[in-house]
Amino acid sequence: MSGNGGWETVIGLETHVQLRTRSKMFCGCSSVFGAPPNTNVCPVCLGLPGALPTVNGQAIRLAVRAALALGCQVHLRSIFARKNYFYPDLPKGYQISQYDEPLASGGGLSFTSPERGPVTASIVRLHVEEDAGKSLHDRVPKTTAVDLNRSGVPLAEIVTGPDFRSPQEARTYLLALKEVLQYADVSDCDLEKGSLRVDANVSVRRLGDPELGTKTEVKNINSFAFVEKALGLERDRQIATLEAGGRIEQQTMLFDVKANTVRPQRSKEESKDYRYFPEPDLPPLVVPDAWLDEERAALPELPAARRARFATRYGLPVTDAAVLVQSRLIADYFEATVLAGADPKPAANWVMGEVLADVKERGGTLRVTPERLARLIDLLKDGTVSHPAAKQVFAVMADNGLGDPRAIAERLGLIQVADTGALGEWVDAVLSAHSGEVARYKAGEVKLLPFFVGQVMKASKGKADPKLVPALLKERLGG
Repeated sequence: MSGNGGWETVIGLETHVQLRTRSKMFCGCSSVFGAPPNTNVCPVCLGLPGALPTVNGQAIRLAVRAALALGCQVHLRSIFARKNYFYPDLPKGYQISQYDEPLASGGGLSFTSPERGPVTASIVRLHVEEDAGKSLHDRVPKTTAVDLNRSGVPLAEIVTGPDFRSPQEARTYLLALKEVLQYADVSDCDLEKGSLRVDANVSVRRLGDPELGTKTEVKNINSFAFVEKALGLERDRQIATLEAGGRIEQQTMLFDVKANTVRPQRSKEESKDYRYFPEPDLPPLVVPDAWLDEERAALPELPAARRARFATRYGLPVTDAAVLVQSRLIADYFEATVLAGADPKPAANWVMGEVLADVKERGGTLRVTPERLARLIDLLKDGTVSHPAAKQVFAVMADNGLGDPRAIAERLGLIQVADTGALGEWVDAVLSAHSGEVARYKAGEVKLLPFFVGQVMKASKGKADPKLVPALLKERLGG
């Protein structure tokens, strides 16, 4: 709930997104995750005297694409600035970022709030900057080590207005943001690798009060579930402090996962504390008009539009469309399956069920082609195989990646028998073996029919066509 005992929560988010480039923002060092510490470094990202930065054009392209996907105005001219602060993992003593003239501003992203329904979060600004290094507290006993591989990795920082009224809303927005950025192929948004990191500004105020309360910034959050948890803890802490007559100090809070608490780290810096000034080693960043047209044309159909189209064009429930569209890969696969001839609803059910389960188990690999899945769905539709049999065929196709579904079903003996002669033999055998149940059925206990159907399916080892068995049983049992 946004109202919490007469209090309203106000949250704004700053998301740092690693842009999908092979090299760093201002040098040619690799930006690939997982290299041994301090191996992807050079004089530029180490901040050695006399080393000069050069802008990575692909990083700017991706940032422009992200800005367009979020409905921002891209400024054809923007300025790099030095953000000055001291920290062991910042070798230059400043970070090259953007301040009063960012790459883009004035966008928005719509999402469905669990409490308020459709909401549009304002994107105040999107700017590019370089990442700092990483302090490691668990590599060397009683010592903090520094790995500068991340130093200089290109980031887009996406800043919202104070538009969220609950931790749940913040999490829902982040899921929507991740979806858009992945669709646009801007970033892999892998939280475990640090490709997407979130800082949140939180304050509370009395319901109806137009003035914002004093905010704190919560850092060190590396999963969307933890974002929701950390914001809930900080909201509750602020409310308890104010209700006890205390005051909120503007400070940076760290979320401690193990202790499930938020604790102060330091006083919250303001922009003046960073002594921003234009970066003297870089000229103004000028985005060519042609780039905007190219990146706008390269944008795929974005998630919200695709969800709406899946619901209308394929007649899918909104919930199904939401699951299918979460991943561009899965959405493309579903559409290819329908294009190969499968009916949309059964295709959606198979993709959301067997296909997604297999993808999850196999680390993101689609092992059955859409064409083979469509043929399997057709076998199920015309009664050639039962649903349990179809699942067996799918598993075999997934394991070897080859084979026609019908040929596999025949080889495994899974083709359903519709021949009345063969069905009659199984039915007669079952009725002979269960004379007591037959007598009870004939005495009026008709609820035994499913029992007989089950026994016939068991006797036929699943081969009997279950749609034909009940009628044949009733005929033999005399109605």
